[in-house]
Amino acid sequence: MTDSEAAIEWRHGSSASLNRIPGNRAIWVGIFAELTEFTLMFLVYFIARVNHPEVFHQGPEKLSLLAGTANTVIMLTSSYFIARAVLAMRSDRVSVSFRWLVAAFVSAAGYPIIKALEIHWNLDHGVTGDGDVFQMTYYYLTFNHLVHVSWGLLGMAWIMLRTWFGGYDAREHRGLIAFASYWHATDLIWLMIFPLFYVLP
Repeated sequence: MTDSEAAIEWRHGSSASLNRIPGNRAIWVGIFAELTEFTLMFLVYFIARVNHPEVFHQGPEKLSLLAGTANTVIMLTSSYFIARAVLAMRSDRVSVSFRWLVAAFVSAAGYPIIKALEIHWNLDHGVTGDGDVFQMTYYYLTFNHLVHVSWGLLGMAWIMLRTWFGGYDAREHRGLIAFASYWHATDLIWLMIFPLFYVLP
């Protein structure tokens, strides 16, 4: 079965399967907590932006658009690879799924590397975190997101090990789907952070 056939079969599966949330309830509690946390931080961002418009207007000019764009590409690419891994697992192509997971891990590992280089660049250009409210908000949100990405990398390593040792197959791979849900949520958060700090004047 190809990935496309697996996707079609999943979409047109039994009503019980369609009514079941992807992954498990525990991961969705975690995702809800993650989204709630960042919703509050985005609220702080907009309050600060309203009260300090000039600082936020000039803020993106101080950051590295290249670094932000690179991490956006990394998050989107790794999410695509994770989705491919899930589709391959659904079609019972475990070895193919594992290779997609390796590709996802390798690409996602670039995120903290780029972030470390970005922080070094920031410090060299005076973006220290205590300069103004834009910088403080930027560091607070991006560091929190980095923590979630780091957890995701650890989770991805565990999923890879489980897959390698036969822990998942076409019938049972809820752990993989749960992780995919978490990673896509983390990706979504970055897609909101990127324009707010790196693009919008």
